[in-house]
Amino acid sequence: MHILLKTLFYVAVTGSITSSIYCGMVLVAAVRFGLRRRREINEPTDFLPPISVMKPLHGTEPGMERNLETFFEQDYPDFELLFCARQETDEGLQLARKVGARFPWVNAKYETCGEPMPKFHNAKVYSLAKLDSVAKNDDYITADADVRVQPDYLRRMVQNLKDPHVGLASCVYLGTAHEGAGLASKLDAVGKSVEMTSGVLVADMIEGTKFALGATMATRRKSFQAVGGFDELGQFYADDFVLGNRLAAQGTGVQLATHVIRLMVQDSPFWLSFRNQLRWMQSTRRSRPWGHLGSGLTFAVPFGLVGLVWGLASGHVALGFAWLFAMVVNRWLQAGSILIVMGDPGWWRGTLIYPMRDFLGWMLWVGSYGGENFYYRGKVYKLKEGGRVESPE
Repeated sequence: MHILLKTLFYVAVTGSITSSIYCGMVLVAAVRFGLRRRREINEPTDFLPPISVMKPLHGTEPGMERNLETFFEQDYPDFELLFCARQETDEGLQLARKVGARFPWVNAKYETCGEPMPKFHNAKVYSLAKLDSVAKNDDYITADADVRVQPDYLRRMVQNLKDPHVGLASCVYLGTAHEGAGLASKLDAVGKSVEMTSGVLVADMIEGTKFALGATMATRRKSFQAVGGFDELGQFYADDFVLGNRLAAQGTGVQLATHVIRLMVQDSPFWLSFRNQLRWMQSTRRSRPWGHLGSGLTFAVPFGLVGLVWGLASGHVALGFAWLFAMVVNRWLQAGSILIVMGDPGWWRGTLIYPMRDFLGWMLWVGSYGGENFYYRGKVYKLKEGGRVESPE
């Protein structure tokens, strides 16, 4: 019993120290990002090359019509909107046509690419390859169907390409649950806002940006060609990470934009939300194995709970509860700082529930080591080393 108590104590101490150090790093990185964002918001948006906006589609989801509308409402002088789905009958493509009919002055094109070829497992990249073949401009903006933006989005994102040495820029996002969504979706949303952004800002502060976030990117045609083309990227689940990582390794500038978008999170039951998040966590483990392993020490609430268990078992009940509370405050500080600098008007709501998300994130981290199979759109795939995807059985 004595050895078990000592083990619990030292595990709790170690994790509390590492997560507190990480929280301090997040606070510094958040201030750094906030100052840069404030500075860039006041800079003129005078770099306005013609651009092609690429949006792969596959089916519809609640709120998608509004998501699409925000792209037609852009305040930008010369851009084309390119949509692609696998089949003409795709409901997402039909919805895009419906929205586009309300904006006849916007140059929009609607393409189909068919089913992905064998060994081309990333259907999104397959759609991008088709759009690349019809795009009339060499500067691109890519965006997922669940992205919702402001009218100055294109102006802000394209400024990152003003420097000819920059080949790609992506941005962090505020996960946003739809009105009336359940707790599972709200936890997913705040995880996308805080957990993801914290890691991104700390990594950018320590070593610069050597990755990309695929929700939206400002990039160039030649950037895709430089990393092996779409056929190569299509073999990876985390194509965005591979694209940014390979460009950075080649010496091409990869940048973290200060513009913040919204990523709409669907209202899903807990089991489905957990499975979807686990899929991304598994992908991260394969893409960045050592970094992912170390991220287990950045969570705070699990170690606070271990401290509580130690306190209850050793007779230090008050200390155990104080330990857990200290780790909850740790996560409140992290979440509040990130959500405030990202401009979330409801930052206090996300801050309040983030300790629960921290514990859920740790569960997902543990689960990511449970196997190499993942379920996606009706099929089972295998994640291999480096994030490559194998054909379903």
